[in-house]
Amino acid sequence: MGAFDVELVGKVGSMALVNKDFNDINYNVLAFISRQLHPGMIWVSSGAAEIGRIDYLRRTGRQLDGDSELNKIDYAAQGQAILMQEYRRYINPAYGVRQVLVEHQHFNNEKKRALLKELLLRCPAQGAVPIINYNDPLSSEEIVKLEIRALTQSGMEESKVVHCLDNDETASQVACLVKCRRLIIFTSTLGIYERAGDPSTLIREISGKDAYEVIENVSRCQKMCVGASREGAAGAGAKLEYIKAPVANGTQVYIASPQYKIADIIKGSAPCTRIFVG
Repeated sequence: MGAFDVELVGKVGSMALVNKDFNDINYNVLAFISRQLHPGMIWVSSGAAEIGRIDYLRRTGRQLDGDSELNKIDYAAQGQAILMQEYRRYINPAYGVRQVLVEHQHFNNEKKRALLKELLLRCPAQGAVPIINYNDPLSSEEIVKLEIRALTQSGMEESKVVHCLDNDETASQVACLVKCRRLIIFTSTLGIYERAGDPSTLIREISGKDAYEVIENVSRCQKMCVGASREGAAGAGAKLEYIKAPVANGTQVYIASPQYKIADIIKGSAPCTRIFVG
């Protein structure tokens, strides 16, 4: 594959995988994505906490009370098994499916980073599709903050410290780790809009003669991005910030809707925002 070690890294958010009208998994979306996955792709999937919440509500008739962070941890632990079960159900049975749970240390610690990279790069030759999610069941916001602070105090440049605040950042870091040809970030919109909420203002292309110019143009587009799809989400501006590092590596980035096939997004026959050098 030349300068690239992996064909594609992709990411889907929890809002795409949940049908809010029926308070259930959106099986159509999950099946549609899963059937497109094959060895040579690495998939980053949110959804464990929300799916766990739905499952808990269905089994008990109520939601958890009390601390919201502890609730997220418990929901994620319950939902992770279901999420993986559904990916395994719909991904071609000829392929292996491997669960990979990561935390910020896997990107900030040199040995853990190397271990993760080697694991992911073995998957294509072994006919497996890795499904990555942040390890919410064993992650505390307070502990993460302390660990991040310790890294900066130890002399690590703050700009190089990976936080993994959400799976958009995780996907971008994975894209850099394996140096993938393409990165697809699925979102609840068609891509990046000049005017928030107006699909007619879709920015179809952000490009430049080199990575520096592309990143400058990305920064200009960030100024148009206001708000997020839901409470707690970082929004389009954060997505554009995270993808700057993969772009600098030569990765082509697509911000798109999961209603379209990956192949059509790459071919340019589906609406999306494509970010690239050229």
